[in-house]
Amino acid sequence: MNVSDQFNIKSVSFRNRIGMAPMCQYSAYNGFVADWHLQHYVARAVGGVGLVLVEAAAVLPEGRITPYDLGLWSDAHVLGLSKLSSLIKENGAVAAIQLAHAGRKASHDKPSNGGKFLSMENGGWQTVAPSPIAFEKSEDTPLELDAIGISSVISAFRDAAIRVHKAGFQVAEIHAAHGYLLHQFLSPLSNKRKDAYGGSYENRIRLLLEVVDAVKSVWPDEFPLFVRLSATDWTVGGWTEDETVRLASILKERGVDLIDCSSGGNVADAKIPIGPGYQLAFAESVRSSGIMTAAVGLITRRDQIEYVLQNGKADIALLGRELLRNPYFVLREFTEQEWPEQYLRSKQ
Repeated sequence: MNVSDQFNIKSVSFRNRIGMAPMCQYSAYNGFVADWHLQHYVARAVGGVGLVLVEAAAVLPEGRITPYDLGLWSDAHVLGLSKLSSLIKENGAVAAIQLAHAGRKASHDKPSNGGKFLSMENGGWQTVAPSPIAFEKSEDTPLELDAIGISSVISAFRDAAIRVHKAGFQVAEIHAAHGYLLHQFLSPLSNKRKDAYGGSYENRIRLLLEVVDAVKSVWPDEFPLFVRLSATDWTVGGWTEDETVRLASILKERGVDLIDCSSGGNVADAKIPIGPGYQLAFAESVRSSGIMTAAVGLITRRDQIEYVLQNGKADIALLGRELLRNPYFVLREFTEQEWPEQYLRSKQ
């Protein structure tokens, strides 16, 4: 695979195999798209990426990480999201968005304010989780979801997918990584349930599969569906790489098109060996199950991207920090990409 090759997933055509990884901007109020989002995401589309994956958007208000997250819980959110997706597509990139629920990691302040847990007395809200186990001991205990709560979560993901389609996005990504709600159900470290959603591997993956089925019931067959997974908890007794590969095969059978391979986020004190390309092996392992993958994790250079794609480690390379620093990374590093006519004078 070459970086600059145009390729298709179902009916959607990507101009290259480089994407912008989803990174929360904490710039929304009541879930609504702000001017910042329009400038931020469209600049990366102009900059030449083939895919713009918009940050986690909460399917329920209580599913927000912070009060400043994007939202998908109301039809009122569709108008702003429509403008955003339209501008991304007008500038040559595929418009995608994450559907998310933060679970016990909800109700925090934004990182620039310290990221601390917000109690209900300080503008926060009641969090929910598979089990009444706080992410950190200093935080309030989440409410264990009952059958009605689980049904509400599944319905919220389905309804959010309808809104994503109405808003013109071409790809939906279910966020089941980084210690958020669906990941919390996957991991035996955060899921201590005794019912059909806890205990065995089959039970712990049940909610994610039901969410996938609910989203698939309303998401057009011709559009891709991605799932983001944390391949490991990086902690003994937690969710493992082998379990991820096994789950990827099941998700492929359920109609998921690509696994966005990340890791960690569910254990506050996990020791993660962070370094350039530290998560590439996960994308390669998952891809061996027969499903397409996206690779993430400190990918910052052209040679890294070429290594990932030309050696079949993943089907798409997603860049995060580098695109925050340099929105035009793709144009500068891969000059064979088509430049906006307005910028041609700067190509040489």
